[in-house]
Amino acid sequence: MTRPATAADDMRVSLRVVVSLLAGAAVAAAFVGQSGTATAGRAACAQGKGGYSYAGHQAAQRGHGVRATISATHALRVEAGHVSGWVGVGGPGQGANGEDAWIQVGIAALPGAEPFLYAEIARGLREPRFIPLENEIRAGERRDLAVLEMARRPGWWQVWVDGKPATKPTQLRGSSGRWAPIATAESWNGGKGACNRFAYRFERVSVASGTGGSWKPFVSGYRFLDRGYRLRALAPTSATSSVPTRRLSESRRAPLSYAFEASS
Repeated sequence: MTRPATAADDMRVSLRVVVSLLAGAAVAAAFVGQSGTATAGRAACAQGKGGYSYAGHQAAQRGHGVRATISATHALRVEAGHVSGWVGVGGPGQGANGEDAWIQVGIAALPGAEPFLYAEIARGLREPRFIPLENEIRAGERRDLAVLEMARRPGWWQVWVDGKPATKPTQLRGSSGRWAPIATAESWNGGKGACNRFAYRFERVSVASGTGGSWKPFVSGYRFLDRGYRLRALAPTSATSSVPTRRLSESRRAPLSYAFEASS
């Protein structure tokens, strides 16, 4: 298992692919809309390595999946690059033989576009695959998001949205039980020193202790908190979700209470 700080650094290349794929591409038309008004507090102008900054948590334990109910609590403003709130596992160099391997799902925003729901999968020597799932996610709208290793299929993963599979099964070699899940907000300044603003809420954050489910409360083992960001712990939330999640959980009464807000 890599150190949590190293794992966070490894994820820095991820959503940069979204910007490069959408810029000037036909798929951009699906997302273009009015840009949001910034209400999330002072801008996160201070950036880490490569123009990336984070506010979130990595789990203390390895797992077979991670899930959370994620929402943007305020309108998002992106001057350059992107912002996102996501859950995921893996990273560059984290797969078999040091290959790139990761899978994540979240709510992101680009300059001049409404927030959207996406998944991203990277494996081996292939370019990371960006998968648009839903456009125009409004502030306050919640989505139950998860990445989960499949039951009886070690090393095979799917993205789930609102209790239903949203991607086809994908094999990530060398992944089974090796990764500590991450739930975090992220900003990339596009290499322009931009001040992006965001506010994300993560509720019912939990880790799968077995393939196919066996959900347990998320326990933070490492906190990401770059300068200019805020993390605020929230009171425990009810395990009962307004969105059906039976296929993702062995028991709807499991104590899935970990929750926090990340904002700039």
